[in-house]
Amino acid sequence: MVEQSDRAPLLDWEEISPAELTQAVPSPAKEHGWESSPPDGCSQGITAPGIGWSTRYGGRATVTAVPSLNGSPSPDYTGPWDVPSPINADPGISLKERVGWEEKDQIVSVFVVTFDTRSGNMVEWCLPQDVNLDGVEFKSMASGSHRISNDFIYFRKGCYFGLACFANMPVESELERGARMKSVGILSPSYTLLYHYMHFLENQVRHQLQCPGSYSPLEAFYEDKKAVLHPAGNGLVTACPTSYWVPAINRCMHPEMKITHPAGCMSQFICFFGEQILVLWKFALLRKRILMFSPPPVGVVCYRVYCCCCLSNVSIPGIGVSVPELRPFFYVNVADIAALATEMSYVACTTENIFEEKKELYDVYVDNQNVKTHRDSMQPLLRLNGADREKYRKLSEQRQMLHYTQEVDGDCTSNEEDLFILFFMEQNNRIFQTLSEVEASADHTLTAEHVRAMGLDPQADRTFLEDLLEVYGIDVMLVIDNPCCP
Repeated sequence: MVEQSDRAPLLDWEEISPAELTQAVPSPAKEHGWESSPPDGCSQGITAPGIGWSTRYGGRATVTAVPSLNGSPSPDYTGPWDVPSPINADPGISLKERVGWEEKDQIVSVFVVTFDTRSGNMVEWCLPQDVNLDGVEFKSMASGSHRISNDFIYFRKGCYFGLACFANMPVESELERGARMKSVGILSPSYTLLYHYMHFLENQVRHQLQCPGSYSPLEAFYEDKKAVLHPAGNGLVTACPTSYWVPAINRCMHPEMKITHPAGCMSQFICFFGEQILVLWKFALLRKRILMFSPPPVGVVCYRVYCCCCLSNVSIPGIGVSVPELRPFFYVNVADIAALATEMSYVACTTENIFEEKKELYDVYVDNQNVKTHRDSMQPLLRLNGADREKYRKLSEQRQMLHYTQEVDGDCTSNEEDLFILFFMEQNNRIFQTLSEVEASADHTLTAEHVRAMGLDPQADRTFLEDLLEVYGIDVMLVIDNPCCP
């Protein structure tokens, strides 16, 4: 629920839960809308800076000392190594109740981007003034945005993540060619907290369109929320520098992002792709480079990037440590070509169809709902099989049951995001648990029975399994009879 006062509408940005609305005496920070504690009352955990993955289940581990900035943990640290598997977790407890987030105020920069009829996209104003915002003027105002009235955009800038709100207002001005377009955005080392500021940014971009050059609210916001960065300028945030020595844990969790479109993030993702999400699931688990194309608005496509990353979550400690991390790039444009060329695994979206010709930059190209690849070795993964359709049927049944309990029983503790993430996490856990057990056995033989127990098709998923074993370096022998051979 969004609280908006009559006194200072431009400064109200905080997403406030009903429980917090009942508090009689708000704190001064909350009164001004600048409180960023988790809105659902989660116990706080460790958030990986620059990645946004929570690194522990709530209540199971504590931090007694901050690790040093060189990546070595403090000797007094009690690590979050006793992570319970969601498969055995109490189904009556939502994922967000089991997971704790620590969301620090880590705003690195706040900026205003405008479209100038002579110069094109340009950074009009920013704080701090010496921050490097090269390329942000294109990231925060997507190509083709002149055809829409408003949008929001998630993006990456170096080691930071950004959120910008765009608006387009008709004006009677020949100099501006009848339209005034601006974006107001922020940069942070983590994207999990960015949704907190969506409402504030939406208000501010409307304010900038109506009263250009009025930056006082943005200046006050930055002074209150600015991050304390390491003097070396390497992007480390002293408030929460823990991601460098818990990589095995932070990969298994998912970030919390507030959903702003009515259908809901996960529900819209499932309805949009249908059974094709099983194809995306395999590519995500194989850590492929996935690029999504769609015309503006791009905000909903940024959430598809997030959902796609959630398909590859694994909660078994040690799994995936040696493989590239599936990194969300969110919105990219031609200015990101050099950066994408160095990435081994990512999910991103774009509004520029010129990327389809840059086949060296991606493995999988998603043109709206059409998932395709130019690589011959990956063509078999595009075909759905019986095991895929069975998984989709089970997912649909679980969604229907969830909707029924919400409508009939008034159950508000469960949500579709938890269901979606846990469904694929449990599927991934089952696969890697079986592979780990076979690898630890005497003969290392993976049989058709093992494959069926993992929820896969022994014949149709053979290519997927072979690629999976190679990517994750799992030493087992795949012994499955080929029905085409005598």
